[in-house]
Amino acid sequence: MPNKSIEQIAQDYQNAYKKITGRVVICGGTGCIAGGSLKVYEAFQQEMEKRHIGFCLQITKDCHENYLSMSGCRGFCAMGPLVSVGDIFYTKVKPQDVPEIVEKTLLKGEVIDRLLYHNPANNQKAKTVEDIPFYAKQERLLLHDCGRINPEDINEYIAHGGYAQAKRAYTQMTDEEVCKEMIASGLRGRGGGGFPTGKKWDLTRVEPGPKKYVICNADEGDPGAFMDRSVMEGNPHAVVEGMMIAARAIGADEGYVYVRMEYPLAIQRVRKAIEQAEKIGLLGKNVFGSGKDFIIHVMEGAGAFVCGEETALIASVEGKRGMPKIKPPFPSQSGLFGKPTVINNVETLATVAKVMEMGADEFRKIGTLGSPGTKTFAVTGHIANTGLVEVPMGTTLRQVIDDVAGGTTNDDGTVNKNAFKAAQIGGPSGGCLTREHLDLPLDFDSLKSVGAMVGSGGLVVMNDKTCMVNVARFFLEFTQRESCGKCVPCREGTEQMLTMLNDIVEGRATLKTLENLEDLAKAVQKSSLCALGKTAPNPVLSTLKHFRDEYLAHVVEKRCPAGVCKALARFEINPAKCKGCGMCKRACPVSAISGEVGKPHQIDPKKCIKCGGCKSTCKFGAVVTA
Repeated sequence: MPNKSIEQIAQDYQNAYKKITGRVVICGGTGCIAGGSLKVYEAFQQEMEKRHIGFCLQITKDCHENYLSMSGCRGFCAMGPLVSVGDIFYTKVKPQDVPEIVEKTLLKGEVIDRLLYHNPANNQKAKTVEDIPFYAKQERLLLHDCGRINPEDINEYIAHGGYAQAKRAYTQMTDEEVCKEMIASGLRGRGGGGFPTGKKWDLTRVEPGPKKYVICNADEGDPGAFMDRSVMEGNPHAVVEGMMIAARAIGADEGYVYVRMEYPLAIQRVRKAIEQAEKIGLLGKNVFGSGKDFIIHVMEGAGAFVCGEETALIASVEGKRGMPKIKPPFPSQSGLFGKPTVINNVETLATVAKVMEMGADEFRKIGTLGSPGTKTFAVTGHIANTGLVEVPMGTTLRQVIDDVAGGTTNDDGTVNKNAFKAAQIGGPSGGCLTREHLDLPLDFDSLKSVGAMVGSGGLVVMNDKTCMVNVARFFLEFTQRESCGKCVPCREGTEQMLTMLNDIVEGRATLKTLENLEDLAKAVQKSSLCALGKTAPNPVLSTLKHFRDEYLAHVVEKRCPAGVCKALARFEINPAKCKGCGMCKRACPVSAISGEVGKPHQIDPKKCIKCGGCKSTCKFGAVVTA
């Protein structure tokens, strides 16, 4: 039972916060840290100490000065490191910018124009977060507090309404009522298949037995995906509270956070969140005086992608090799150590308290009838604004790419919305969306209807210079490497598919190769044991469906239309652009280029080894691939 009520903790924090004269928040997400935000944080401390400006690093009743804090990921990764001083929002901040920020903004309230976000669409500068289209066109339900609160301060989380819904679940609701609330909300699992969360909980609740478990699946391994990592880093207490509510719903007294060891910051903050909750009596014995116990362990996974599959994850927690099992029985019947178990991913659990706070009816007003609520997407690739976005379910692909993320870019980074070619959604297990899908609503059912899936929420945008055959090869190479090897279709099938794709991109394939590839992909899809194997062929099948002409060009014409596959590339020199400088000639290791100084040069295709050195050396864009 809490040593002090959460209501009193919230009141004490709010009273202390009123005494703060100013607040500086530096983004402490992994992306901004990689960009140097920790050095920016240190620079603020040093500058404020140098100027004898009082500041505190944690809100207490004795703090009457400026509050300097880190936050979680703010999503606008392309513009980091991010710093806010009150409502003023700065982008791409460097340590050398800090003295000016302290002098002009913190002390005088002046705005430094050069550090504001510049909107290339209208040439306007944005003073606040709300003025930036990237944020303005999102609906940040799950991510609302990420970037606003200190993820390592439980008091701040509580002051923003944290743990109030967990208290309500334990003190005012029965287990059945909690399940009914989730069922009524229509919340579906955000980790892949979209199974109804409340139904999963209720199936586990009615299973007999005194011992049950809750597992948070934080084994996020999809290339380009970082949604769960960002939530754990930015608002770990929301995950803990979601696990507590799930435990109340099914009657569990023990839970595990299974997180991949490649997420050290997420692990650190989740562990700290659990320790803080235990310290003030929210976790452990007699939760909220209900007579019910709940403890949470953190287990670091070894990085195997297959452990994202729930039965393989359970095996790993049990100390066994992470390999999937045949279902049924389902984890709700026989899960961890043979006991009924609920497994939800990070995003699902972090949404639970929000659902209960809003109420099922209000939550259903967001999104679509079949897919209520919001969904986070990690948008990467050829896109103006890479980062983490959250939009209502049913938002179209075009709206995410153009309105939120700023549009597709050319290889040089310039925005060209007409350059969009495809988007890979849902990671390697997802599918390929094309120009014909730009107005497709991004929800569970709509994506399933075109052979794709929401998956984890990874969204890789590709421009018209992308080779889709090579993209399929990239994702299949990943899943083949990550196969646990338990079942023959996945173990052998993905390896043979990869061999065929290598033959295609290296010019050895025939039309029979293409036929065999498609047949084998369908066989692996149908006969593999778990979801990893069943979905591994998706990138191949979807690109074959939508970009068969590219496959045929590789196989029949021995040509890569995008000029990406080196074995099939044909390097030529455009005489209109060639200055005759001789740089390409000197770079060629096999003397395949000839020409006089000041005159257009030529490439001998018989001598060319297709290394690409000429193209990378040319400063005038004269060397092209055909």
